[in-house]
Amino acid sequence: MAEIKVPELAESITEGTIAQWLKQPGETVEKGEFIVELETDKVNVEVISEEAGVVQELLAAEGDTVQVGQVIAVVGEGSGNGSTTNNPVEADPAEADAPVKKVQEAPTQQMTSAPVAKEESSSIDRTIASPAARKLAREKGIDLTAVSTVDPMGRVRVQDVDAHSNAPKQAPAAPAAATVAPKAEDSRVKREKMSRRRQTIAKRLLEVKQSTAMLTTFNEIDMTNVMALRSRKKDKFFEVHDVRLGFMSFFTKAVTSALKKYPYVNAELDGDEVLLKQFYDIGIAVSTEEGLVVPIVRDTNHKNFAEIEANIGELAKKARDKKLQIADMTGGSFTITNGGVFGSLMSTPILNGTQVGILGMHTIQKRPVAIGDEVQIRPMMYVALSYDHRVIDGKDSVGFLKTIKELIENPEDLLLES
Repeated sequence: MAEIKVPELAESITEGTIAQWLKQPGETVEKGEFIVELETDKVNVEVISEEAGVVQELLAAEGDTVQVGQVIAVVGEGSGNGSTTNNPVEADPAEADAPVKKVQEAPTQQMTSAPVAKEESSSIDRTIASPAARKLAREKGIDLTAVSTVDPMGRVRVQDVDAHSNAPKQAPAAPAAATVAPKAEDSRVKREKMSRRRQTIAKRLLEVKQSTAMLTTFNEIDMTNVMALRSRKKDKFFEVHDVRLGFMSFFTKAVTSALKKYPYVNAELDGDEVLLKQFYDIGIAVSTEEGLVVPIVRDTNHKNFAEIEANIGELAKKARDKKLQIADMTGGSFTITNGGVFGSLMSTPILNGTQVGILGMHTIQKRPVAIGDEVQIRPMMYVALSYDHRVIDGKDSVGFLKTIKELIENPEDLLLES
C-alpha cells in the first residue's frame, strides 16, 4: 500500500487546492502515472503515483485545500474495476478510515434506525459537501441542507458551514403590517466564487499593503527619442534577431542600470537585516485570464536587447498557455508592470512579494510640454516607482526614477551600456 502525499511545491508555497482527480477509487494506476492535479498560488502541478496498483481511497475532495506533506490518497494492490464508489464528495469523513465493506453495509445498518432518523440521514447524504464540511456540520449540529453555498456546483465547503454558524439569528417576526419580506438573492446579481489564484493574489496584495511602508514617487518621460530609434531600427532588428523590438527591453535595461546605481532598490528586508542582491532578475508582470503573474527574466545585466525581448515573448506565451513553471516565477529581485497596454495614464503599483521596489509604466500620450522657451507636443509617459520606505529613502527613490528617465530619453546611452 502506498500513500499519495502533496509534494514539495516551492519554497514559498505550503498548500494547494485539489483542482481535479485524474483517477477515482477502484481505478488502476501505473507507477509514474498522474493521479491528481493541484492548483497552487502560481501554477498547476500534476502529482504522480509512486507505485502501481488500484486507487483505494481519496482523502480530499476537489476544491479542498491541502498542505504540503498531507496524505490525499491511498493506492493498494489489486486489479481495477473502474468503480467510483468511494468518491470523497459524497463520502462521510467519519468513515474515511473504514474498510470498503463497512461502507457497503451502511444501508443495512440504516434500515434498523428510526424512520425519522433515516429520512434526515438521506436528506443530508444527498447534499454535496466536502468531508471537512460534513465533519464540521456534525460537530456544530447543523443541517447541511440548510447551508447556503456560493459554489457553482452546489458543493458545501467548510467556509459555508462557518458562515451559516456565525450568521445572526433571525429576530422574531413583527406584525404582518410591518413585516418586510427579505429577498434571498437579487436575480440581477451573479454570484461567482473566486479562483484559488485570485484569492491568493488578493490575500498577498493585502498583506503587502499591511506589512510594508509603501510609498510611490512619479516622473514623466519624453518618449520622442526612444520611439524614433525604435522606428528606425525595428525592421532590421526583426530581420537579424527574428524578434520584435518593443519598449520593454529598453525599460528592462534602464532598470538594470538604475539598480546598479541604487543597490538598495534591488534588495529585500529579512527581519532586521537588508539582503542586497548581487544579481538582476527582473519580473515582468503578465495579465492572464486567471489574474496577474510575474515570470522572471534572469540575469538582465548579461543579456542584450534581443535576448531580453525573446525571453519576455517566451514567458508571456507560456503564461497565456498556462504552462509557466514555479521556477519561472521565483527569485526575482525587481518587477516592472505595464498598465499602459490597457490605457492606464497613472497608477500606484503594489510591491511584489518581498521585493522593495516596482516600476509602473503607463500609456504614451501626446501632451504639450515646455522645450526650452517653446511649447511642443511630445509623446509623454508617466512612470511610477512604488517602494518600501523602510529600506529606501526618498533621495534614492527619486534618483532611481530620474536615472530611468534620463536613460530612456537618451537611448543611445543604453545601447552603449549593452
